[in-house]
This record gives sequence, structure tokens and C-alpha cells, in this order.
Amino acid sequence: MGASPASGWRANIVLYAALAANLGIAVAKFVAAAITGSSSMLTEGVHSLVDSGNQGLLLYGQRRAKRPPDPEHPFGYGRELYFWAFVVAILIFGLGAGVSVYEGWKHIAQPEHLRDPLVNYIVLGVAMLLEGTSWAIALKEFAASKGEMGWWEAVRESKDPAGFIVLFEDSAALAGLVVAGAGVWASHAWSDPRIDGAASIAIGCILATVAVLLAREAKGLLIGERANPEVVECVRAIVGRQPGIVRINHVRTIHTAPDRIFVAISADFEDHITMGAGETLIETIEHELKAALPMLSSIYIRPEKAEDAPQVAAVG
Repeated sequence: MGASPASGWRANIVLYAALAANLGIAVAKFVAAAITGSSSMLTEGVHSLVDSGNQGLLLYGQRRAKRPPDPEHPFGYGRELYFWAFVVAILIFGLGAGVSVYEGWKHIAQPEHLRDPLVNYIVLGVAMLLEGTSWAIALKEFAASKGEMGWWEAVRESKDPAGFIVLFEDSAALAGLVVAGAGVWASHAWSDPRIDGAASIAIGCILATVAVLLAREAKGLLIGERANPEVVECVRAIVGRQPGIVRINHVRTIHTAPDRIFVAISADFEDHITMGAGETLIETIEHELKAALPMLSSIYIRPEKAEDAPQVAAVG
């Protein structure tokens, strides 16, 4: 049964909130930059515009990832979301950080006289309010999903990039707003417009750091990551307690989507088990695994003796 529109909206509330906030903020920042000639405000506008595009790409990726399996992609299209998450990281680095550093350098090389900063302060205040609301929503949703894990551990173990990407983007946006505000104030206080350019470069460095972190996490998901250790241990426990199983040789898993896992199990069956009994045992194991772990979309169980099973340094 497909998800209702309401449930789809609820699942993507972080992305929709961030998209709405960034679109409004981008327009306001560009208007303020045009009125005041602030370099840091211009780069902040580019930052918000890039963030808006990123949320759009993640929503697009989520929709594409929900396509059902077909003969060409028998495990579905779930990992396409990871591809778009990697694209988002590249855009943050190339467009967000790149434009910010370039505009800052240009403003230092050719300083422009700053006009009344009041408009900048108003826009920065509104942007702080909107970004803070989006950040609070993203933080609440991610905190609810991480359970007992620490924050960084939760990011490393997360298989759904949308949640932590928005959280990282909003955190970078809030830091950028603080830097932009400080740059505008210092430029006027000390009558040196080059400080505003330096603030733009600082914002670019913040974005570059976030982009590198996101790219590293997205790369791991795109290549293929194992399921969380708790899932692997649950699989081992269910298989290991079955009568007729001598030992488990290995359990190998890979996420084919944030909520779908392929698992391959090699187990040593008792020698006296007939082919018919073995088939029944495999069906029983598959039924119990899917009942306990609904995210197991594909289960492969291979009976083989321990000495015949290929050995690997790590399992999961």
C-alpha cells in the first residue's frame, strides 16, 4: 500500500521547511545586497539559493528512489537518493563555497563604499529567525531518529542522507549569518569595506568544510554500506537459534535504500537434513527475519560447510 500524501508530507517536513525558508531568505538577501552593496550579503544570497536547489534535488532524489524494481534494476532504485546527496555536496562546494570566496576576493581587491547597513541588519535578523526555525525542525527530527547514539555516530550510521544534510546546511547557514553580520558591522565601524570581503571568504570556508563532510558521508552510502551492527546481530540471533543450523559462517548486508537492506547468509546445516527439510528451514528463517526486520527487502541463504565458505576480514 502506498503512502498517503499526508504521510509523505510528514516524512519530508524537514526538507519542505528548509526549502520554504531558503527561498524567502535568498530573495531578501539579494535585494539587500543590491541596495547596500554588501559582498557578504550577496554571497549569503547565493548560499541560500544553492541550499534551495539542494532541497529540491533531495526531494527529486527521494521520488526517484521510490520506483519499484525492474529487470534492469532488480534491487530497485533506492541508492539513486545517495547519488543526488553526493551532487548536493558538490554544489555546496562548487557554487556555495566557490562563489563566496570569489566574491570576497573581488571585494578585497576592489573595495566598494558600503551604504546604509540598516537593510542588511533587518534581512539578517529575519533570515536568522527563518533559518533558526528550519534548523530547530531538522534538529528535532534527527534527534528523534538517532536514539541512544551520539550525534556524530548517528551521522556516520545514518542511511538516510536527507536528515543530516539539512541539519548541516542549516548549521552552516546560521554560522554564515553570524559571520555576515559581523562583517557588515565591522566594515562600517572601522570604515573598511575589505572586512566585508573577508567575511565572504570566511563564509566560503565554512561551506567548503560542510561540503567535504557531506561528500564523505554520501560517498560511503553511494558505494554501499552495511546495515547497522544491531541489525546484523539480530539476523545472527534468529538464524543461530534454528534447529538444524550448526553454525553461521557469515552475514553480509548492504543498504539498497535508506529503508531497504539486502542480506546474504552463509550457514552450515546439519548433515542429516534432506533437501526438502532444508528448503522448509530456509523458508522458516526468511519468514522470521522479515517479521522481525521488515527492512530486509532481499534475503539470500546459502547452506555451505564452514571450510567451503569464503572468509572475509569483517562481516556485516
